[in-house]
Amino acid sequence: MPTLTDRSRRAPVWLPLVLAALLVAADQALKSWALTNLQEGQPPRVFIPGVVEWLLTFNTGAAWSLFSGSAAPLALGRLLVGLGILGYLTWKPQPRALSVILAMISAGAIGNAIDGLRLGKVTDMIHSPLLSSVTRALKAGDFPIFNVADSCVVLGTLALLILSFMGDRRASRSAG
Repeated sequence: MPTLTDRSRRAPVWLPLVLAALLVAADQALKSWALTNLQEGQPPRVFIPGVVEWLLTFNTGAAWSLFSGSAAPLALGRLLVGLGILGYLTWKPQPRALSVILAMISAGAIGNAIDGLRLGKVTDMIHSPLLSSVTRALKAGDFPIFNVADSCVVLGTLALLILSFMGDRRASRSAG
C-alpha cells in the first residue's frame, strides 16, 4: 500500500512547476480583474447568489489581518517558502498527490508574495455569504474575504493533513 512517503509512484518533475504556474496565473488574473472592475468600499457584486460575491479589499498582513502593516517582510517570507517548496519538489520528486498538494501551497504563497512585493498589500475579492453564515453562527464574525492564492494555501494544507492521516492509517494497517 502506498504511503505519504512512498517513492514508487513519483510525479514528473514538471508537474508541480506547471501546476504552480497555472495557479499563480489564475490568482494574478483574478486580482487584475478585481483591481480593474471593483472598487474598495462598494457593495458586493453577486456572482453566485448566497454563495460567492465579489468584494474588493486589501490586506497588509497575513490571514485574518494578522501582522497588519508587515506586507514586505511577509511577502519575502512567502516567496521564499513558495520557491523553497518548488525547489524541493524539483530536487526530490514526490508521489503525485503530495506533489500536487505542495504545488498548491507553493502557488498560494507565491501569488500573495507577488501582491505584497508589487503593491505593498494583498488583493482580496472573494466573499462567501454562506461561509460567513457558518462563522457567524459560531460567534466568530464574518468569514474573511479571500483570493485564489489563499484558497490554494488553505485547501492544500487541509489536503496535506488528510493525506498524512490516510498514510498513517495505511501504514498502521499493513504493520498490524
